[in-house]
Amino acid sequence: MTTFFHAFRFVVKYGVLHSCSKGVFYINKKTYSLWTATTMIVGICIGSGIFFKVDDILSFTGGNVLLGTMIFIIGALAIIFGSISLTSLSVRTTNSGGMVGYFEAFFSNKMASAFGWFQTFLYYPTIAVVVSWAAGIYTCMLFGLDNTLNRQMLLGLGYLLLFYAINILSVKAGGYFQVLSTVTKLIPLIGIGLLGFFWTKEAPPIPEGVAVKELTDVGWGWLAALAPAAFSYDGWPIALSITNEVKNPKRNMPLALVIGPLVVLVVYLAYFLGMNAILGPQFIISTGDDAVMTLGYMLFGELGSTILLIFVLIAILGVVNGVLLGHLRMPQALASKGLIPDAERIRQIDLKRSLSMPSAKVSVVCSLFWYAVHYVTQLTGIMAPGDVSEIAIVFGYACYFLLYVKVMQLYRQKDITNVFLGVVAPLLGMLGSVIIVLGGFLANPLSMSLFAAICFFFCLAGYLYADKHATAAS
Repeated sequence: MTTFFHAFRFVVKYGVLHSCSKGVFYINKKTYSLWTATTMIVGICIGSGIFFKVDDILSFTGGNVLLGTMIFIIGALAIIFGSISLTSLSVRTTNSGGMVGYFEAFFSNKMASAFGWFQTFLYYPTIAVVVSWAAGIYTCMLFGLDNTLNRQMLLGLGYLLLFYAINILSVKAGGYFQVLSTVTKLIPLIGIGLLGFFWTKEAPPIPEGVAVKELTDVGWGWLAALAPAAFSYDGWPIALSITNEVKNPKRNMPLALVIGPLVVLVVYLAYFLGMNAILGPQFIISTGDDAVMTLGYMLFGELGSTILLIFVLIAILGVVNGVLLGHLRMPQALASKGLIPDAERIRQIDLKRSLSMPSAKVSVVCSLFWYAVHYVTQLTGIMAPGDVSEIAIVFGYACYFLLYVKVMQLYRQKDITNVFLGVVAPLLGMLGSVIIVLGGFLANPLSMSLFAAICFFFCLAGYLYADKHATAAS
């Protein structure tokens, strides 16, 4: 009776009762607002990549700024129209787990398990690991430390564990940091865009000793720039994992899935065009990543590089926080559907923290495992020039393709009546996914083939587990 009383009081104060089994209550606490969901999408998509991808994109386009702008727009189609398509699914199911819930509701329990295992045991942790490592790299740069692999990995591990602690000990603290880090990282990106709009000075001279690269006509070679542009947009599906903890999710999640990607596109274009207006495309492609530091010096003087590194580090830590915020809930989402071993224990939510502690432990163990794998691959160079996160990114977009097809099927069944939502948006989302997948394989066909096989193994394991579980239950 006491357990029931506490559960009832918690529901009245915070949220709704999700389910009850054997006297254990599972509760979805309505913690996050539209603002948090939107900043989660923006915060995860905008990491450190945009600061150092401008020169790569310009190099592929031969220094053509117009083509570079088109690259960013095409890359954005994959998330803007893809996310708009998924709003049609999000309002037609209350299943937990984000995209896992969509596969469960619109395909099958086995497909949900396959995709859920891929996301839980590979996609989320590998991204969290690599981004934490990147935070270690930029910390070394910021404080002038020897940038050795061991020091990078040690600092990165510290960041990883710190943000796990923040999100486990206080659900709200993780949400607050997501908002703060997102707003902070937008300052230099939008600021540079605005400065570029009013910039009238000539581009700086290319430093002595730097080989001058001429602007060229690259023909169709500019399509290769889609790969780095697409990767800089990745991460938006992670926000779907907190759908059941968002206030008024049927209204707020579709809005977040539209507003977030549009904000990312505007910010990226502002920074890209502003940087080109201030430095000029030839300076950028000639100096490469050093162009960012030159920009910091021009705008902020002697401390410019340090100031810019601080913003970059905050941007990276915002990604770490956002990914972990989503990953902590994935094992519990699978357990609530019986799609993971020891589901009865993992699905139980701590009423005080509104989080399953066994789920959090699974998340931590997965990340530590992949952190060790990442360290070995970097130490030996067996995945150079890539890293373990590349295993998941391209494969994920191939999976999203299936959801876009389902949206179009719902339109044909007249469940969706809006032509834009049922046909135009999913078609453009599918086009974006195809471009990303092809771009990934064209960039490194051997590695991508190996990565796809590894991803398929995780999906197969999840599918077989659900199949065995269903057979045993029957």
